[in-house]
Amino acid sequence: MADNSHRPEELVDSLKRRGQLAIIIRYITLIVVVILLAIYIGNLLFGTNSLEVLYRLHIQEKNLRRSIKYLKRENAHLQKEYFELKEMEPE
Repeated sequence: MADNSHRPEELVDSLKRRGQLAIIIRYITLIVVVILLAIYIGNLLFGTNSLEVLYRLHIQEKNLRRSIKYLKRENAHLQKEYFELKEMEPE
């Protein structure tokens, strides 16, 4: 009978250890998920296909469009000057 009185205590201890192990596994899983999520967000913000790169390309596109407008105006001015000079040439 003495053995039977210890069995419920051993069972309770075993369940407590399993419960603690389950809690530890949950915490480790949570930590791994948080680390992976942090790596993903870091890559999204600072990687080769990141928002930072997108922003820089957007600024570069604006500058190129501005340059195109300037060069078109300059080209039109130079064409006008060229044709004016060409009309002044004797034939």
